[in-house]
Amino acid sequence: MLLSLWRLALVFGFCANCVLGGVWNIYDLKYWRCLLKKTNECPDNDIKFYLYTHETGKTKIRIDIRNPYSLKLSGWDPNKKNVIIVHGFNGTESKTPMTILRNAYLSRHDYNILTVDWRPLARFPCYLSALSNTRLIAQCTAKLYAFMMDNGAAAEDTTCVGHSLGAHICGMISNHLNVKQHRIVGLDPARPLIDRYADNVWMLTRDDAHQVLVIHTNAGFLGEVNQIGHVDFCVNGGRMQPGCKGHRLRRARCSHFQSACYFANTVRKTNSSIAYPCSGQCPKMDRNHWGLLSRNGIPMGEDTPYGAKGMFCIDTHSNTDCPFD
Repeated sequence: MLLSLWRLALVFGFCANCVLGGVWNIYDLKYWRCLLKKTNECPDNDIKFYLYTHETGKTKIRIDIRNPYSLKLSGWDPNKKNVIIVHGFNGTESKTPMTILRNAYLSRHDYNILTVDWRPLARFPCYLSALSNTRLIAQCTAKLYAFMMDNGAAAEDTTCVGHSLGAHICGMISNHLNVKQHRIVGLDPARPLIDRYADNVWMLTRDDAHQVLVIHTNAGFLGEVNQIGHVDFCVNGGRMQPGCKGHRLRRARCSHFQSACYFANTVRKTNSSIAYPCSGQCPKMDRNHWGLLSRNGIPMGEDTPYGAKGMFCIDTHSNTDCPFD
């Protein structure tokens, strides 16, 4: 029993502290007290929305969609582009890699940055309940999306960026809208259990937006392996990233987070990462077997052209570890 619980913690925890102390905590019933939402009522006190702008910097302002003036009074500019950032399991909007994404957008002047914080519903070790809760997160975030549109936002200037389970939440938002989202960026969409048991209602697919862009960095372990977007990027072979060191779990978790770091870099630097068409799916074990189809590259990430399709491979030549909390 102890071994089974320990393995469950390692697979679904993605948590450095749990490797050291989690084996003792499994005997504590409070440790396994998970929040499983059984309602579909929004707003929900466990789901919070925050606004950041270039003018306010890292000072966040909570958005209340029940107040029709909440956005405008918070400094939101309807003439700017919008990004909605959604974290994954065992995450929060105030931890990496979400802060890395937020800061990349803050370095620009042309974005309103909205973050979704569902930390109480995503905490370790409650992966199964977190997975179930994604339906409510998507429903409530769809109300935020509609609230923005009602206040003058343009759908074609709005992007949902989600990491891990957050990527699937971005996709599920479309289940609650009467129009298709314009753009979704899925950062190493989560694989555990979803690859076996989820249908298209739960999973990010190319049907969820006019442009669905996916970056694979830990394909086959914590991240999805298939091409699920209009354009998918397989980075450094897509499985383990060169800057990630240590035991296998730490390397996997680090690689999983690298997707956010790579994308953030493209937000900061125009056309900074060029990828090339390749065959098959992620992961690709050997660069010599990537199956490059041409040398006509496209930018990965923020500047990926609308209408691009297919699988693309890129070697970042990076040996920098992506920090994570």
